[in-house]
Amino acid sequence: MAYDLDNMSLKELRELQTQVARAISTFEDRKKKEALSELEETARKMGFTLAELTGVSSQKKRKSAPPKYANPANPSETWTGRGRRPRWVEETLAKGGSLESLAVS
Repeated sequence: MAYDLDNMSLKELRELQTQVARAISTFEDRKKKEALSELEETARKMGFTLAELTGVSSQKKRKSAPPKYANPANPSETWTGRGRRPRWVEETLAKGGSLESLAVS
């Protein structure tokens, strides 16, 4: 596709520049996805999954962690210390409490 850059407005040029930058930044990811799709299709035609052939699972499984903290008002509400803090942890910390005070014994 040819563009007549000399006759484009500044707004049009900047929009084109944004589109080009976006296309460049996602190019490698798009090509990897295309290659992966082709490989998965080939494996499927041969009666296998790609994970079976490579010995690698496409999804990493995270081990579940035991709870480290419990809500004193409701001990059934626990938190492993991973990810976003639950509201009850945030409220305790805002009131001057500490994580140690919420630790499961």
